[in-house]
Amino acid sequence: MLKAAISYSISEAKSVRIVQVTDPHLFADPEAQLLGVNTAQSLAAVLNTISAVNYPAHFMLATGDISQDYSIASYHNFVDAVKPLGMPCHYLPGNHDDPRIMNLHMQGANMFGQKRILAGNWQIIMLDSTVRGRPGGHMSDAELELIETAIAAEPERHTLLVMHHNPILAGCAWLDQHCMDNGEEFIARVAQYPQVKGLLWGHIHQNIDTNHQGPHGLIKLMATPSTCIQFKPKSPYFALDALQPGYRLLELKSDGSILTNVYRVPGETFSPDKDAGGY
Repeated sequence: MLKAAISYSISEAKSVRIVQVTDPHLFADPEAQLLGVNTAQSLAAVLNTISAVNYPAHFMLATGDISQDYSIASYHNFVDAVKPLGMPCHYLPGNHDDPRIMNLHMQGANMFGQKRILAGNWQIIMLDSTVRGRPGGHMSDAELELIETAIAAEPERHTLLVMHHNPILAGCAWLDQHCMDNGEEFIARVAQYPQVKGLLWGHIHQNIDTNHQGPHGLIKLMATPSTCIQFKPKSPYFALDALQPGYRLLELKSDGSILTNVYRVPGETFSPDKDAGGY
């Protein structure tokens, strides 16, 4: 049975504007660092940048790896960090999250863990690509059935599919071991639905903007940088990038097209440990 969606009162003729943040890797201790970067401070810098830009977003998507230490306090810290923005936040789990703890403690007036969002002429489906005990991902039959049922329920709306793991390879040999293991099959299946216009994810701590040519046209494929450390693109071995923490802005237009850009914290405030061999 399809569960109720969160609905926004946006005219079908208007664009839906979204902020995406991903992979903050927060700790219970706000002074804790991940490979030389204080993740609480880097998330705060990203959120401050979003506030300064003053993009008129309708809501935020947080696409997993909220926590680094699986602690209750790390989820409370995220809720407290995003609260000043005053916008609704929809979240899904990453491989570093404990979904049970996340759902119990990612709580607040503007915090939502529902699987579907209806806004304007769009349906956004929040998918769980995690596999318990594994860093890599998999899109389960249950999630695929959700997509099918949700699209059947709202056939006139364009669809954005959101997840944590990358369904395409990033080109980093060490990182692509932890991709969505059935990503090629997943893309081929969802491309059969003419409603599907875009796929959005995190996990790889770098940005990708490309397209998949499906039978009904181009589908945008989008990966977004982390709000903390960045992985060096196209590296065969673990390597960190000096690029600053980032986020993505999206405008889902009523005609099904998507305008989007990745932005980063200005300056050179955050410098990761470049000698790190993994995390």
